[in-house]
Amino acid sequence: MFKIAWSPVYVHDLPPKHRFPMEKYELLLQQLLYEGTITDENLFEPGIASQTDILRVHDAAYLHKLETLTLSAKEIRKTGFPLSNALIHREKVIMQGTLDCAIQALEHGVSMNIAGGTHHAYADRGEGFCLLNDIGIAAGYLLDQQLASRILVVDLDVHQGNGTASIFDGNEAVFTLSMHGDKNYPLQKEKSDMDIPLPDGTGDDQYLSLLTDHLQQVLSEFKPDFVFYQCGVDVLETDKLGRIALSLNGCEERDAIVLNNCYQLGIPVAASMGGGYSKSISVIVEAHANTFRLANNIFF
Repeated sequence: MFKIAWSPVYVHDLPPKHRFPMEKYELLLQQLLYEGTITDENLFEPGIASQTDILRVHDAAYLHKLETLTLSAKEIRKTGFPLSNALIHREKVIMQGTLDCAIQALEHGVSMNIAGGTHHAYADRGEGFCLLNDIGIAAGYLLDQQLASRILVVDLDVHQGNGTASIFDGNEAVFTLSMHGDKNYPLQKEKSDMDIPLPDGTGDDQYLSLLTDHLQQVLSEFKPDFVFYQCGVDVLETDKLGRIALSLNGCEERDAIVLNNCYQLGIPVAASMGGGYSKSISVIVEAHANTFRLANNIFF
């Protein structure tokens, strides 16, 4: 069965001024239920990630500062969120959601976290609305429990997965692929195992051709036994922050390339939603909904 992580804290534990575009999570859930892509049986509410799981990839001193709300003012500004107990609780639920999705994907082939994709979080600091790194934590769990041995991170958010690249730098069990806007945030990039920097205005044809060629190369050479997919929709032409020019159909085809490759090769895939900042919330929701529709149609 198609299992999807969802919790009310994805939206409601944020201050009101920070809920857009985070309200997309609730609207996405409502859309998927309304159209019949999923039912309540597909949903599960994750608990809270344990210290043991978090500390596989995050520094103990940093986690202590988060839990005791003792980040400096500068550190808080870099995260983009006002620090609170509710925010830390929300982050830990998101982390557990992606970890649980990884376990569900091993059983069912694919699983999706309606939130997640917090790829700007480093081992020792948070940045860009990311405090903890959900893919990092889930990948660390799979490796520690010997549930996977060769993990591929496919990060197609418009922003480079800098935190994820840093966390797994030098780790031969994890291959990080990041396809992102060359001139977009973060200005100081990390070195992924494979970076595909895109010029402003990159459209469907060039984007999909690059993705197809590079993804097939990595799948053939690295031969992963698990994939984490960060599927931000801030690559859309309508995105306020993206500077890439994918159409809605192009974004859907992007997801189809990743998910079809995983399905055909029998590689479990856990997806996290990542960014999306189009002016119209309906466009954001539709683009994310396409990812869920494809996963459901391809795997089930």
